[in-house]
Formats: sequence, C-alpha cells, structure tokens
Amino acid sequence: MNPQFQTEFDALVEKFAELLTGDTSPEMVEKIKVWSVYNHIHRSMPALANHWNQTHPEGKAAVRSLYEEVRSLNLALKERHNAQEPE
Repeated sequence: MNPQFQTEFDALVEKFAELLTGDTSPEMVEKIKVWSVYNHIHRSMPALANHWNQTHPEGKAAVRSLYEEVRSLNLALKERHNAQEPE
C-alpha cells in the first residue's frame, strides 16, 4: 500500500477516534478500527455478522463490550462539549 496514503488514512482514523470518543491513544484507534469494520459488516451483511456471532460467542461479547465502551465515551464527550458551550 502507498505509504503516504497509509499515513493520511491513519490520521483520518485517529481524528475519527478523537471526535467520537475524545481519545487518540493507539489502543483507542485500534478499537475504533474494529468497531468501524464490525459496524459496517453488521449493516451491509447482517447474515454474515449473525453467523459470526453464533459461531464466536466470545467475540460477540467482546464486540458488545466495545460498542458499549465507545457509546459511553461518546456520550461523555458530548456532555463535556455541551457543558462548555456558553448559554
């Protein structure tokens, strides 16, 4: 893959992680990559996601935990942002 593209795309994913969760740590960026790919598969090929969920219950639980973590971080980020807005 083109190294310049890879660098630019990594920066895009890092910014997405920041805007979604407020965290740009390498661990969070990797979590967002997994969250994004699974979310896309779940929406575009639900039968594949369901099959994987049935054959990998531990993975399904890990993805569910990841969804809850991202959702929680996103809600907290929104609350902080709303608290900072002048009235």
